[in-house]
Amino acid sequence: MQKKPKIILATALMMFPQIVETIYSPALPHIAKGFAVGDEQAGQTLSLYFFAFAVGVVFWGRLCDLAGRRPAIIMGLLLYGAASLVALFSTRFDLLLVARMLAAFGAAVGSVGTQSMIRDTYRDKELAQIFSVMGIALAISPAIGMVAGAVLTSFWSYQGVFSGLAILAALLVSWSAIALPETRPKDVKIAPLLQTLIIMLMDKAIWRAALLIALFNVCLFSYYQLAPFNFERLGLSTELFGFSGLLLALGVGMGSWLNKYLLQKGWRESRLVLLAALLALTGGSMVAAMANTIWFILPMVMVVMSYGIAIPNILASALTHYADRVGTAGALFGLLYYLLLGVGLTVAGWSQKLGVVLMCSAGLALLFAVQRRS
Repeated sequence: MQKKPKIILATALMMFPQIVETIYSPALPHIAKGFAVGDEQAGQTLSLYFFAFAVGVVFWGRLCDLAGRRPAIIMGLLLYGAASLVALFSTRFDLLLVARMLAAFGAAVGSVGTQSMIRDTYRDKELAQIFSVMGIALAISPAIGMVAGAVLTSFWSYQGVFSGLAILAALLVSWSAIALPETRPKDVKIAPLLQTLIIMLMDKAIWRAALLIALFNVCLFSYYQLAPFNFERLGLSTELFGFSGLLLALGVGMGSWLNKYLLQKGWRESRLVLLAALLALTGGSMVAAMANTIWFILPMVMVVMSYGIAIPNILASALTHYADRVGTAGALFGLLYYLLLGVGLTVAGWSQKLGVVLMCSAGLALLFAVQRRS
């Protein structure tokens, strides 16, 4: 029998990418000052992160099949730790950007590698239960990252964040080396990468699903990218911004609960995604109206609720027609929507207007959700 990965370790590896994405957010104003760059340039480090993450999803996904789950995960974590050390000792902003992209490339293994291990060793109801636990963990991980980032930044500026990330990587490498089993099946099938990519690029349903996932993620991550500077302009502390992540985690949890409740009531996936887009557009409009007050964080709860409703439903149905090559298709699908997310966050960084970004992203999501139902 295959040895199953310990749930606590698998959960930690799944949470790792989201924690390291959000732990960095409170440090953005400090990075802007420390490297003497503008808010727009500092914020672009987050969009570049997702471009590199997208490439990493495909690379590590293929390596998991070719070399095994365990070596791929350990190699990715080692790369992330090394890149965090480079970022810590960087004195030039361009070197910091390179280090952040390498870190993102390595961090991608936490998502794709762990999902592969779970799908190797769990089936049917047991698999659904495991992903239910993972969903709860992923809902709270951004809050953990933001609070940790706020604490580290308040004591040691952005250097504290990079030190914390290097230590986290070292702990996960050590833990994985000791406790992580190899779960790759002996008869694993490796679908042709280029052939699968061409098929998916010609699939309109895949493009709609990828665009929807990217747009809902832009709504979420534009807060982490732009809100630190909003707090600074309002004369509010980095710590307060970090603790606002708790409110957002509550919103994602509320969205997940509402999604589960409505599914039990017989709501279809397309109807739920449409509801999520309407909720995001309403919340984004209220954020724009309250942009000059601290109260703009309250309607953000509606925006992150929409994320908790939409994302599970889109992911659940996106690869229905790729059951014969789900591993390769999943990696390529991740590449597509992370690249789109990177583009969206690049535009968001140029605008520096959170409310406008939310309204535009939610409006486009509503358009695609309507097309998806028809």
